Amino acid sequence: MDQSKIGNYLKELRKQKGLTQEELSEKLGVSRRSVSRWETGSNLPDLDILIELSDFYDVDLKCMLAGNAEETPMDKEIKETALIVAEYSNEEKLKVAKRFHYLYLFAAVAFAIYLATIFIDALSAYEGVFWYDFLQGMTLGITFGMLIVGFIFTGANAHKLREAKLRMFKKLTGKQ
Repeated sequence: MDQSKIGNYLKELRKQKGLTQEELSEKLGVSRRSVSRWETGSNLPDLDILIELSDFYDVDLKCMLAGNAEETPMDKEIKETALIVAEYSNEEKLKVAKRFHYLYLFAAVAFAIYLATIFIDALSAYEGVFWYDFLQGMTLGITFGMLIVGFIFTGANAHKLREAKLRMFKKLTGKQ
């Protein structure tokens, strides 16, 4: 899949409709910068947006993924399968985002407790108390641990999702 070829094709389709990047971005509910990235080939739209673009431009999805109008049309069953895959992909993204939301929320609470212990420590009420020092260390450790785990898993999950999408595209288009 040639991203720059797809980008040029998307740009050509947009211009045929007589739209600016700004107008298209408003219709799709994305930023103008996203449309620009698609058209330069530095990025591709998500599958659900590709399907929406396919319907909007009245161009077959397979043609859009090939970057030209010379491809044979995609039948209805494959298009429905692509829609299901896009919906599944979005649900997976939401699940992952929700998990990390809770992870970061837990880290924020731990950090708030840590800050509170620093404030209390400034009052010297619990100086040298074992459980207090333990609480400070534990909350700081949880905060940094959660942030590190979040960064690691965010990168790994994003990569896995992209690989899964590419495998599905290859199956749909019949290319190996």
